[in-house]
Amino acid sequence: MLSLALKCVLGALAVLLIALLAKTKSFYIAGLVPLFPTFAIIAHYIVGSERLASDLRSTAIFGLWSLLPYAAYLLSIVVLSERFTLAATLTLGALAWTLTAAMLLTVWTRVYPIA
Repeated sequence: MLSLALKCVLGALAVLLIALLAKTKSFYIAGLVPLFPTFAIIAHYIVGSERLASDLRSTAIFGLWSLLPYAAYLLSIVVLSERFTLAATLTLGALAWTLTAAMLLTVWTRVYPIA
């Protein structure tokens, strides 16, 4: 339970930091904060402590490939932000992420099938 509370506090601190940075002249740094590997560290710790080192390596490789859906999201935001409302831009960006993530999962499961 303490572990869960700590994760909630970390999430709240990240949101607070993003909100504070967004109000400064260096507002763009707010886009870096969500990329701190908080959840990746947690995931890698769990996989690394419960599975083989090769499984941890595969998890990290998949994490590298998972940058593609995030890049699709960001590219969508760049292209759409001056043409659509904020809500439409974010919705379409999330849709781009979802479609790219689905394609990644489809390809990954065919290339690296689980034995």
